[in-house]
Amino acid sequence: MTIYKAFITIEDPNQVVLSNLPFEKGQRVRIVLLAEDDERTAISQRFRNLFKKTQSLPGVSEITEEEIAAEVTSHRRGE
Repeated sequence: MTIYKAFITIEDPNQVVLSNLPFEKGQRVRIVLLAEDDERTAISQRFRNLFKKTQSLPGVSEITEEEIAAEVTSHRRGE
């Protein structure tokens, strides 16, 4: 199996034009399109999902800002 990789920018989402391909006329090929993910966007989305999940845990809404600050201070002191 010959693998050909090309990077293009989609200009019209209704069609993709590939040219100068290394295949013969009539040759059967499999087309797989993979969109490049912006790594920052993917990480940001995972964090948002994590925050939503943790904020919906029972008892989380009962924690005050003061309790959070005290926990951070305690952690920084090594307690």
